[in-house]
Amino acid sequence: TQVLRRSLQRGLVLSTGSFLVYEAHKLISGSAEVHASFKVEDVIEQADYLYGSGETEKLYRLLVQHKNSDDAELLWRLARSSRDLAQLGTTSAEEKKQLTYDSLEYAKKALEKNESNFAAHKWYGICLSDVGDYEGIKTKIGNAIVIKEHFQRAVELNPKDATTIHLIGIWCYSFAEMPWYQRKIAATLFATPPTSTFQEGVANSHLKLFSCLYAADPNFYSKNLLFLGKTYLKLNNKKMALLWLSKAKEYPAQTEEDKQVE
Repeated sequence: TQVLRRSLQRGLVLSTGSFLVYEAHKLISGSAEVHASFKVEDVIEQADYLYGSGETEKLYRLLVQHKNSDDAELLWRLARSSRDLAQLGTTSAEEKKQLTYDSLEYAKKALEKNESNFAAHKWYGICLSDVGDYEGIKTKIGNAIVIKEHFQRAVELNPKDATTIHLIGIWCYSFAEMPWYQRKIAATLFATPPTSTFQEGVANSHLKLFSCLYAADPNFYSKNLLFLGKTYLKLNNKKMALLWLSKAKEYPAQTEEDKQVE
């Protein structure tokens, strides 16, 4: 009787173990997609931590492993990290060019996966502008309207994103500052060339945008302070220019771009 009881118990344990293995197999097989989604969330959480910590190279190494992902959130972050790595002083000219083109491809893929992702529009516009530095002034000016359209679409999708509003201000400033020979190129590319003036900026455009961003978040972005100063300088308001350029210089430099601004 004891032998029989032990045999039954052993059989029960084995059956239970087999059942658990079978159920685990079903769970793993049946919820592979759920597991994958949790994995994406984990990668994004880790990526955002590294970005906030200024770990540019570690962030890139993490995200480039997912360059074939179908997730727009991963892809636009990869576009951003590729661009950030390209901006480092330790990156060679050849690597910088490759990373610049790669970042545009990642941003483009992010848009293809999710056209309603505001960050994908923002980074596509940024990366398209960067590529223009290698394609020549004619291409850069020719892409200007497309870039602004993507920035405006990003603002439509997320009106509270300060970076995109700042970028539209930069776009206006760039066209206000455009030299005569570039204006001639623009005139050959567009029936109505994109234009902006510093006077327009005071009333309705980039100066107002830069000022609003500072009011909302004084420590938002060192480059925003720089362009406030530069805009006032163009308007011959040296007192205000000195105020904002001093703030830009005193801004704690954490990123490579902050150092360039300083």
